[in-house]
Amino acid sequence: MDAADATMEKLRAQCLSRGASGIQGLARFFRRLDQDGSRSLDAGELRQGLGKLGLALNEAEAEAVCSRWDRDGSGTLDLEEFLRALRPPMSQAREAVIAAAFSKLDRSGDGVVTVDDLRGVYSARAHPKVTRAEFQDYYSGVSASVDTDEEFVAMMSSAWHL
Repeated sequence: MDAADATMEKLRAQCLSRGASGIQGLARFFRRLDQDGSRSLDAGELRQGLGKLGLALNEAEAEAVCSRWDRDGSGTLDLEEFLRALRPPMSQAREAVIAAAFSKLDRSGDGVVTVDDLRGVYSARAHPKVTRAEFQDYYSGVSASVDTDEEFVAMMSSAWHL
């Protein structure tokens, strides 16, 4: 595990120790830190914010966290990127049920859900296609709020008739 992952593990543990509101509280805190309204933090802002939460990072660690989780290449970490990094890893059972649900949608089996796959089931005006990675990412967020694998698998199985 590299330094960026270790830092996120520490922060994840700190958030989880605060209960269900830990990550939500962190989101509110980071919105306040975003002085310019850009919805993103550079390494210095991130370092300052985490320091106020009791997680001291040096400059190199803050840079590593930013670069590790900066998905859009902006050089900053937006709130969505940071919250995604904080999500605990999903178990194989959760990943398997998400894959099964995606496969049910992907009628053509090409790894992309298109309008043709969803015709009559979903209005795709805003999102004309959904990749498996996007689907997985969405349910990873849902997964973070479900306590056990059994509950998550039951929820997915019920919702998608798996």
